[in-house]
Amino acid sequence: MIVRALTFCVFLIILDQATKVWLIGVMEARGFAAWELLPFFNLVMVWNPGVSFGLFGGGPAETRWILAAVNVAVSIMLLIWLLRAENRMQRLALAAVIGGALGNALDRLIYGRVADFFDFHVAGWHWPAFNVADMAISCGVVILLLDSLFGRSDKGKTANHGS
Repeated sequence: MIVRALTFCVFLIILDQATKVWLIGVMEARGFAAWELLPFFNLVMVWNPGVSFGLFGGGPAETRWILAAVNVAVSIMLLIWLLRAENRMQRLALAAVIGGALGNALDRLIYGRVADFFDFHVAGWHWPAFNVADMAISCGVVILLLDSLFGRSDKGKTANHGS
């Protein structure tokens, strides 16, 4: 069970980094101009030196190392939680959050900031640009919340079937 979760985590990191390398190349070839793919979806090139919504992005150059270290520290804590997780949904969600956090930490270490591309907007509503790592983190958090409200422990199922 843990192996599947860790494999999923590694898959998300690879997917995140591969899409970033590919999209940086695509956007560079376009002169970094925004590209409207659908009336509500653009590809853009946004470099985020901070955390969510650019928070803490105006600090000194050393901020990238601090933010990367925080990403890694949080990932280690989440990994401990994953190893103790009670059910598959928790493990899946935690793997997604860890994969996303480490994907963005790699950006900070490689580029000094996080590469964001996906730009959605509908009826005057506009969400800040994001990437695959951000999607993994968001989906993982939503799954954790839903699991905490509606989930059941795998331990109870095993104990009932073991007698």
